[in-house]
Amino acid sequence: MAYLPDPRASSAGVSLQCGSRTDVGRKRHDNEDSLLASQPVFIVADGMGGLEAGQRASSAVIAEFQACVGRVDVAADDVVAAVLRAHTAVRAVSDSTGRGAGSTLTGLVLIDHEDFPQWLIVNVGDSRVYRLHGGEFQQLTVDHSLAQELIDEGSLLKADVATFARKNVITRAMGADNSNADYWLRPVVTGERLLVCSDGLSGELSDEAIKAGLTLGGGTQQTADALLAGALEHGGRDNVSVIVIDVIAGGVSSWHGVPVGDDQSDTRTEDTRPVQRVARNAAR
Repeated sequence: MAYLPDPRASSAGVSLQCGSRTDVGRKRHDNEDSLLASQPVFIVADGMGGLEAGQRASSAVIAEFQACVGRVDVAADDVVAAVLRAHTAVRAVSDSTGRGAGSTLTGLVLIDHEDFPQWLIVNVGDSRVYRLHGGEFQQLTVDHSLAQELIDEGSLLKADVATFARKNVITRAMGADNSNADYWLRPVVTGERLLVCSDGLSGELSDEAIKAGLTLGGGTQQTADALLAGALEHGGRDNVSVIVIDVIAGGVSSWHGVPVGDDQSDTRTEDTRPVQRVARNAAR
């Protein structure tokens, strides 16, 4: 399958609107979440470690992506290199503490790939990226969590995750061994709305509630504010971070001549071979 871009299209011509919020929540004393929402980078990092360690870890992840902000020439290998540096930075934070530290990393980076603008989606851990377009709502990332592993093997129902005692156990984290990032490439589509969030949002609100918030929330900042408020109203048991992005113009609009955005394919089947090649080369 191939998208049919405007031959003049590039990430430089993509117009976005963005709103973001992060909050300590109602049960925690410190906010260990960090976020970066500045074109072309939209990422959330959920730190772990307690005291100042988690906040230092998530901040270290964000710092490695700052050099991409404001650029119109970011490529897949730049993103992969930033992820590898972030792993190293979090390990340094962890080694400097007596109790260890880690972080999730999830989000989107706008890049040019195969001559048109695409989202490079990256994920380590259980923060998430969602997409809403044409009434269709999808989770674009796959959690690295014990709950997701049990769902995949058929021993846990998704409907039962909310009451699963070990639902917060993650299987990959920045700074940890055997924690390679997953990457997906998707076209930038005019009219789509994207959400990047920590599990402080997805752990409090159902997919149906998140979809409703994205559909009815208004502008991007208003929507981010409303989603965060919803998480707090449902308990706010964790830090909450939310980034909402609207693609206003400059994205593709057709896929072999068919309007883009209403397919319901499993995002894990997207063609990520170019990204995988970049990842292998960067790791050498």
